[in-house]
Amino acid sequence: MTEEHVILVDKNDKQIGLMPKMEAHEKALLHRAFSVFVFNDDGELMLQQRAAEKYHSPLLWTNTCCSHQRDGETSLEAGKRRLQEEMGFECDLKEVFSFIYQAPFDNGLTEHELDHVMVGHFNDNPKVNKEEVQDFKWMTLQEVKVDMEFNPDNYTAWFQIIFEKYYNFISK
Repeated sequence: MTEEHVILVDKNDKQIGLMPKMEAHEKALLHRAFSVFVFNDDGELMLQQRAAEKYHSPLLWTNTCCSHQRDGETSLEAGKRRLQEEMGFECDLKEVFSFIYQAPFDNGLTEHELDHVMVGHFNDNPKVNKEEVQDFKWMTLQEVKVDMEFNPDNYTAWFQIIFEKYYNFISK
């Protein structure tokens, strides 16, 4: 199996190259990514707990799914693909904003991403891929906010950044 590549971008999201995912994370190079937030009719957000085998942020809680676009793939196509691969369902997605963040990890890797944030709607329970996802739960944004204040170490860096800086965009 060939190693997955990420799309290297400049700060304006213009593609400037491709690089193996691990190398980009080792060198902390800016690359394209996405984060999906799925809500139900009760206004609850589906969170996933990352699988224990993940190369960074294992067992931490985060948004519904996230990953990297493939070369030639739109953010919405990538979000739908990965939502199916990780959570086992499909739904319509809408991109609401993008932002750049950088987060170093204890294992020497760094996420430096231009992250496209999308929202969707789904009312059933997912059929999670256990290689990717340890568990899932539905929480209101207020419940997430309170829990994140008291237990920040239980959440991924990018989820905390999105939640802190862009709460108004995802809460609509």
